[in-house]
Amino acid sequence: MKYVVIEGHRSEYPRPICFAKGDLLEIGQRYEGEEAWQDWYLCTCVGQAPGWVPGQLIERVGVALGRALEQYSAHELDVDPGQGVEGLRPLNGWMWCRRQANGELGWLPCEKLRLLI
Repeated sequence: MKYVVIEGHRSEYPRPICFAKGDLLEIGQRYEGEEAWQDWYLCTCVGQAPGWVPGQLIERVGVALGRALEQYSAHELDVDPGQGVEGLRPLNGWMWCRRQANGELGWLPCEKLRLLI
């Protein structure tokens, strides 16, 4: 589905967490904020800074330990109003998108996007 960006977004994470299916994750706090972003967990894996991971991608194998159910990147797109993106996968208030201009992949908050008809 095609979307237009209605509000700019800048990532606060210069080194986003990324991992392969089957990698072990240390599961930290659950996101709690004013936004309706449910089921995001602050996770770490070997050699990387912590990052937010959707709960649907984590298989719990212990109290604070999980295994990745699929490959994942927490990369967020930096965008300005009016730019076009293709929405590929919505999860917990965010959309995994492909930038129309150059094909770059990354996450954007759903509230910053408007569906094009």
